[in-house]
Amino acid sequence: MLRLSLLLLLLSHPARCMLLGWVESPGYPSGYQPHASMNWSRCASDGYTLSIRIVHLDLEDSQDCENDAVKIFSNGNLISSLCGQRDFQELQSMVNPSLVSYPGGCLSLSFHSDYSNIKRHRGFKGFYSVQDFNECEEDPEIECSQFCHNTIGGYGCSCRHGYHLGTDNHTCTVSCGKDLSGLNKGDISSPSWPGLYAENADCRDTLSVEAHLQLELHFTGVFDVEQSPDGQCIDALRIETPSGIMGPFCGHTPPPSPFLTHSHRVNISFTSDGFGNNKGFSLHFRTRGKVCQAEVTSHSTVTPQDPEYQPGQTVTVACELGYVVNTRGLLTLSTQYETTCQSTGTWLPSYPCEPVNCGHPDFPENGILQLTDSENSHTRYKGQIQLRCSSKYYKLEGQDKYTCSAGGKWESSSGESQMPKCTPVCGLHERAHGSAGRILGGQNANLGQIPWQLLIKKTSRGGATLINDRWAVTAAHLVETLVETSLSLYGGLVDGSRTSDASSGVVVMDSERIIIHPGYTMGVSPQGRINYDNDIALIRLTSRVNFGPNLLPICLPEVNSGLGENQLGTVSGWGMTEGKVGLVTSRKLKYAEIGVYSLSECQNTPRTPNGIPMTFTENMFCAGAEGKDSCQKDSGSPFVIPTLSAGTGPYHLAGIVSWGPPCEDRAYKGYYTKVENYIDWIKETIDKVENS
Repeated sequence: MLRLSLLLLLLSHPARCMLLGWVESPGYPSGYQPHASMNWSRCASDGYTLSIRIVHLDLEDSQDCENDAVKIFSNGNLISSLCGQRDFQELQSMVNPSLVSYPGGCLSLSFHSDYSNIKRHRGFKGFYSVQDFNECEEDPEIECSQFCHNTIGGYGCSCRHGYHLGTDNHTCTVSCGKDLSGLNKGDISSPSWPGLYAENADCRDTLSVEAHLQLELHFTGVFDVEQSPDGQCIDALRIETPSGIMGPFCGHTPPPSPFLTHSHRVNISFTSDGFGNNKGFSLHFRTRGKVCQAEVTSHSTVTPQDPEYQPGQTVTVACELGYVVNTRGLLTLSTQYETTCQSTGTWLPSYPCEPVNCGHPDFPENGILQLTDSENSHTRYKGQIQLRCSSKYYKLEGQDKYTCSAGGKWESSSGESQMPKCTPVCGLHERAHGSAGRILGGQNANLGQIPWQLLIKKTSRGGATLINDRWAVTAAHLVETLVETSLSLYGGLVDGSRTSDASSGVVVMDSERIIIHPGYTMGVSPQGRINYDNDIALIRLTSRVNFGPNLLPICLPEVNSGLGENQLGTVSGWGMTEGKVGLVTSRKLKYAEIGVYSLSECQNTPRTPNGIPMTFTENMFCAGAEGKDSCQKDSGSPFVIPTLSAGTGPYHLAGIVSWGPPCEDRAYKGYYTKVENYIDWIKETIDKVENS
């Protein structure tokens, strides 16, 4: 009856398996057969362990138990492999102690025999059982700060007298902290004062008095709060008011007495860790009338300056340099205001002084001028930005670093507030010229060799020159009939017959506006014209062109830079050239190097078929060379001169092909519009259009 009752009691336990039982090999104790096998597995509940005690072992012995063997696993990991014969004492001392699961874990057992045995072996027999796991002694992760008690299936922590268990159910702490609201005076100290304060303390004393009063703290006696050798607070005292937290305080130096909190609501908090041997602190609190502090807001000064102010006093608040008054969330340009001390110890009105915000710099919409690092740039006072041009075909004119000034503007180190500009890199090309040739049967230009040259095909064939990413210049007589219509220009090419071939990289530019020089006489037919004075026109493109190695602008010359006699330059165009049977229109862009003629040579002008001499003015020059000249249909094309005396770039636009004797006459003298005389008109016209 006793055995049955015990068995029923064990079976009634809420475990994941039976609490105890036997496990043995097939045929035990008579002996197991060849090729015998079995598998067994049991698990323990949380807080329990499962163990196996082998009481008899008789198996065939083999190296590494490779023939017959019984193997025991804990949660799938092999913990023992047994074979041969072991006596009971050896099993108890050497084998069984390791056959234990983790708390809440599982044990499994497998047995197998091979094909034959020289003699019959009885096998094995073991007893399994579930035991309670003693967490307090065997689990190193269990940390009760004072006492640990093992229970069936678990454990519990408890505390000494005067302590209570914290919310983590492991840490013992003291009951400390009081609500002292309404008291105008009293005392507060660390727990167990004047004895050593308790470990794991978390005390919070609450003080609250009338709104027109402030609490004043007086520290008395020894101040001894644990501090690390490097001055860090291990245990800490903190004084909390609605305006902030003061502290932590520790070591042997108390806060200054009297300690004015400037508040009628104060929390005194004290915390300690689980170690230490210190006395703590003691303070006396009382009340006094509120006063206003000397600082109204940060980054400001007040006038007049006093250590503290009584209710009713008015002062002027002046923000520091680079800071402005923030009135109800709006930054203003004001840097000062007046405020009055209230009976509650506060200033009204009270506006913060915040850094001037220069905002995002105003850049052109074309996206060429950019911030070098926009993510790390900030726009407030003393913030810095660095600028760059987004394309190698532009250069930055001006300084690249700007600082947000106290006046709310971006300024360079020299005080310049206007943003720099990205201007095109002009007059340079990425391919060498090669040897000189002639337009009349001259040499073909390579792609990118004269990247500023543009082609005009209607209504008269001619040329133009790109001077920036939105403007081109040409001869007025070439476009005077097109002022009210749209004009197409072609760039980035040398083959004038492939203007419609998009795959060849040709850039098509449409005109938005054509502006003829006001001094040019319009309405005269080419056959009857004897005066080409002011033969210059500007073309504004409908959109900004993207520069590349085959499309770049030319530089403009300086005003009155002067053209010297015999000065060499390069003229280019798609005009008439020598063919097999006379002059023909050139399909390829050609160029020739020619020299500037003397003034007397230029004044010796050709005559019209009616014998009337052509007009030569100071706005013209003529140039040519033996066998080299511009020709019909080259009108509007550029005559460029290297800026440096060594004959290298950058090149500038010295002249525009304007007029001359018929190429059939082989006079080799062409007349050009002198561009240096029109620099002011070009710049003023462009500025007027761009700023309108």
